[in-house]
Amino acid sequence: MGRAFEYRKARKLKRWGNMARTFTKLGKEISIAVKAGGPDPDSNPRLRVLMQNAKAANMPKDNVERAIKKAVSKEAGDYKEVLFEGYGPHGIALMVETATDNNNRTVANIRSYFNKGGGSLGTSGCLSFLFDHKSVFHIKPKEGLSTEELELDLIDYGVDEVEVYDDEIIIYGAFESFNDIQKYIEDHGLEITSAEFERIPNDTKEVTDEQRAQIEKLIERIEEDEDVQNVFHNMKEKEEEEEE
Repeated sequence: MGRAFEYRKARKLKRWGNMARTFTKLGKEISIAVKAGGPDPDSNPRLRVLMQNAKAANMPKDNVERAIKKAVSKEAGDYKEVLFEGYGPHGIALMVETATDNNNRTVANIRSYFNKGGGSLGTSGCLSFLFDHKSVFHIKPKEGLSTEELELDLIDYGVDEVEVYDDEIIIYGAFESFNDIQKYIEDHGLEITSAEFERIPNDTKEVTDEQRAQIEKLIERIEEDEDVQNVFHNMKEKEEEEEE
């Protein structure tokens, strides 16, 4: 999973280059979390993690506090999370996560992107078998921490893989185990630098450079939509091909 993480990280960093776009995305996630679990991060685990994500993205603290206050005052839109599934050019599967306050607008836009980009929007659930929905935590290494013991302990909390790097530890677990994993990490005094949900392809498809350019053009166009939070695909990245 390491190589897959590296190319997803590269795409995320590229997208995070647009700070305004990133802050809008995080602001929506914060709003959804506050409306679901309240404005106090001490009693709202999801909000607590999102505040760490905001910090990792260099989102100013004032922006975070403003997003929380806006959600509490009901000024923020009533965002609903909607997943779109479809195929891009050359049979590449795309899963598009959105947060929208106008579903009709979002459906029309996403369908238009697929149609104009040489793909087709599918029905709900049509691609779920191609991706694993995972909870992914990034934590700071801690002096004296045994990663082997950590991995063994976390198996009971829904974790299926732990990757250790010099500057961070990445924990992958079941989507539904997010809260349990977060609680274990925090209870053991480990610092979460960021956490998110990812849809990781079970298998990836090889494409030519020309095909890749066409697919990436569609993905970038989808990502530019303000309602879009994340786009996942099963295209094999160059980094993967070069290391094989």
